[in-house]
Amino acid sequence: MSRPPYVTTGRYAPPAARRELTVTSADGSRLHAEVHGPEDAPAVVLAHGWTCSTAFWAPVVRLLADDHKVVVYDQRGHGRSPAAGPGGYSTDALADDLEAVLETALEPGERAVLVGHSMGGMTAMAAARRPGMRERAAAVLLCSTGAADLAAEAMVIPLRSPGARRFAHRAILGSRAPLGPVTAPGKRVLKYATMGPAATPEQIEACARIVHSCPTGVRAQWGKVLAGLELTGEVARLEVPTAIVAGTADRLTPIVLARRLASVLPNCLGLTELPGAGHMTPVEEPDAVADRIRALVRDHLTAAAPEPAALAPKQKTKARRAREAKEKSA
Repeated sequence: MSRPPYVTTGRYAPPAARRELTVTSADGSRLHAEVHGPEDAPAVVLAHGWTCSTAFWAPVVRLLADDHKVVVYDQRGHGRSPAAGPGGYSTDALADDLEAVLETALEPGERAVLVGHSMGGMTAMAAARRPGMRERAAAVLLCSTGAADLAAEAMVIPLRSPGARRFAHRAILGSRAPLGPVTAPGKRVLKYATMGPAATPEQIEACARIVHSCPTGVRAQWGKVLAGLELTGEVARLEVPTAIVAGTADRLTPIVLARRLASVLPNCLGLTELPGAGHMTPVEEPDAVADRIRALVRDHLTAAAPEPAALAPKQKTKARRAREAKEKSA
């Protein structure tokens, strides 16, 4: 898949990767992944949200890549990852993909701080019980996300009744209406729905190009998954140290969802509320997000790195088992 028309200059332009990877998930879906920064530095894996791509993490990657190994990947159907086949859109698929990325992009025994924004955060929750997640994640940062009731709690259409909001937002999430080219009216709509009042023109332009590049069918398929999301039980099993960052002006996943996460997570390190920020926190407040990532790396990755002999035996993930079975049958 060719590179979408993202911004090409400035802080929000995607930096060139040191290495590009093609990751194969359990069902054969292929994912585009990139590695930035030194290979022997502490590892951070970034998972983007609905309608976004690796380009969304550009300002955070720029802040971290001098002294971190930063792995970013396109969720299936987004960016340069091809769309999935029938039945390929589910929270289980998100978890499969994450396991495959961790296995492919990290060295044997290597652990990382995992960061998920919006649907990327839901990916981490969905993978809570997976062997690959338990083995590889030293800590997790959830940005602007929620585990359930997204359609009822969203305030993009600020109706008084939760039932009415649920009906209206489910229609939006599953819509196949094309977004078309990036225009001034389109950017105003995007800012209202996903960003805070202080978002800059450069931030809005970068986000608009990313979101408008998402294929209509992919957007609708994942929107339907989000409309029926229920991961509360998985959150209760996310036992790795987990921090949360959320904007107080987020209309898409309002701050109440972040507070619920904080109350359910078994090893919550706290909720950082960013005053006036909207849903796109890694773009709107990249310094705050990068600072929180650095703290997690310091406290849970480099401060307690196990000696090689102490590492647990590597377990085969679902993705690896599927690939081995395919190879044997060839």
